[in-house]
Amino acid sequence: MPKDESTPRAADARGDGNAQGAPSRRARFRGRRTLRLVCAGLALLLGLAGVAGWLAYRKIDGNIRTDEATAAALAEHGVDRPARHPGRARNILLLGSDWREEAGSGRSDTVMLLHLAADRRRAEVLSVPRDLRVDVPSCPRADGSHSRAQNAQFNWAFQFGGAACTIRTLEKLTGIRIDHHLIVDFQGFTRIVDAVGGVEVDLEKPEHDPNVGLDLDAGRHLLKGRTALSYVRARKYVGDGSDLNRISRQQDFVNRLVAKIRGNGTLSNPARLYPVLDAATAALTADSGLDSLGELYEVADSLRALPPGALTFTTFPHHQAQDHWYRLDLEQPEARRVFEAVRKDQPVLAALERARREPPEENPEPEYEPVHDVYE
Repeated sequence: MPKDESTPRAADARGDGNAQGAPSRRARFRGRRTLRLVCAGLALLLGLAGVAGWLAYRKIDGNIRTDEATAAALAEHGVDRPARHPGRARNILLLGSDWREEAGSGRSDTVMLLHLAADRRRAEVLSVPRDLRVDVPSCPRADGSHSRAQNAQFNWAFQFGGAACTIRTLEKLTGIRIDHHLIVDFQGFTRIVDAVGGVEVDLEKPEHDPNVGLDLDAGRHLLKGRTALSYVRARKYVGDGSDLNRISRQQDFVNRLVAKIRGNGTLSNPARLYPVLDAATAALTADSGLDSLGELYEVADSLRALPPGALTFTTFPHHQAQDHWYRLDLEQPEARRVFEAVRKDQPVLAALERARREPPEENPEPEYEPVHDVYE
């Protein structure tokens, strides 16, 4: 007759249990081994997730290119540049770089100056019209030659000598020291738009601009890829054909893009956020002070923490040039007061309002030397 291993006597005979039904040593060993395997599996999964997260961070962080050429070009003219602000205020120049096949050259038609106040309680974004006539210094070209110093349209500075020439031109115009710069490749910008699934616009009437390949009927459109790029580049055949109209379109499009990123859960969903960050960082070239995710996060966090209404937008004060329908000149004394406010870390809009109450000044037209403009 087989032994009843469920009885206390049988259990005691093997020494694997006790009369109270406690687990046997073998069972306890199996339990501990299973627990160790589970813990080891979890640790492995967490480790793999950590490694994956670290690798993803390294990948995204490594996308950002450091603009060493601009740093070298600016260093050659360091004595000519405005002095740095002694406090924590920072001036960051944002440039949209656009290589145009039809022109065979790169332009920067989108230029914005971001001023972060020293107390981080205020920030201003000042758009620089591309058609503004300015004094462009002699700048080194990629082939080793130098452009000649001349009075020309502002966006030509980038074509003449890249970001360094644009920065030197702006500093000479305003007396404002540019602390950092970010270049956003417009071709990469389209990848950001695609990563969020496109941006919707609603057109009151058809828009056709053969210069940039835009061809849209009236109504709603979900813009992606090159169509989105054509939309933000369009100018001459849409609206009033002005650069200011294009700036307004670009600001509206970016606002729609940001609203979609915020509204579709991208920021809280790593699977959605990663391709957006990957596309965004791949489109960036920055100086050595902004060429990492950590440094960019500090700027983004400063903007996020601003009180309501503390981020303002304006455009360099200007007026239509008398001798050319699409050239612009600075409006004085407004422009001078705005530049002074930025240099002194004071509110720009308040300075602009005070300037408008001052007696008007005569705005002398600069002598303009025509340069063949292959793309209007």
